[in-house]
Amino acid sequence: MSLQTLFRETLFNSETLLGRVLELVLLVCILASVLESLLDSVPTLHQDYQAFFGWSEYGFTFLFTLEYGLRLGTAERPFRYALSFFGLIDLVAILPSFLGLFVIGFPSLSVFRALRFLRIFRILKLLRFSEEAKELLVSLKSSFRKITVFLGFVLILTVIIGSLMYFVEGSEHGFSSIPQSVYWTIVTMTTVGYGDIAPQTALGKLLASAVMLLGYGIIAVPTGAIVQGLSQSRLGFGPPSLGHCCPNCRASGHDADANHCKYCGTLLGQESGLPGGDR
Repeated sequence: MSLQTLFRETLFNSETLLGRVLELVLLVCILASVLESLLDSVPTLHQDYQAFFGWSEYGFTFLFTLEYGLRLGTAERPFRYALSFFGLIDLVAILPSFLGLFVIGFPSLSVFRALRFLRIFRILKLLRFSEEAKELLVSLKSSFRKITVFLGFVLILTVIIGSLMYFVEGSEHGFSSIPQSVYWTIVTMTTVGYGDIAPQTALGKLLASAVMLLGYGIIAVPTGAIVQGLSQSRLGFGPPSLGHCCPNCRASGHDADANHCKYCGTLLGQESGLPGGDR
């Protein structure tokens, strides 16, 4: 095995012993770098430990840059890796530090140093090896259409309620426009309640009470859809209304009279024991 192949297997394959050790070390470094960035933002700590934070930043930047360079150099398709989701996360993890190093002293560009907080998304790299994450993604995918339709209904409802509140309260009570009223509706419906705008009339308070009660139901619906999809994924079958579950790719949503999976073509009911499939 060549050295390049060894590096590739270690960096891109967590099933090997070296790959698992590397991912564990990277996870510790990622969490430590995020903690360092958070503590460095505290003025008193930054003043007392400025040198320590500075050298720590250089150390983490060197480590992540070395990792990115090795991944880029050992990948079978470097350009494809560089433009992939995780490749961009790797780049974003080190880019802010280099920007801060080369453009320091330029106040107009100092805002880019805040991008170093995005390195926390490097932890998402570990999700590609997590079976639990795959279950969650399958659940989100299966409930995506339901949630999309539901959010569309909520959006229409917020515009209607915001318009009603605008005409009920008016600008003299802070509801100066329909967009402002829609903003109040969203804040109230999500139970955030900033309190910067509040209804003053009896009818407005009655409408606000209805919106508050509606908000609890709105929060529960998408959560229930995701939990239902997750339960179906773990059990290995979908509800009767969704048809059979494929024994190969575990996809549901087939027609009641379907004999083969519409995604992979596997014979339905062959292994799952569900009715309706040819055996």
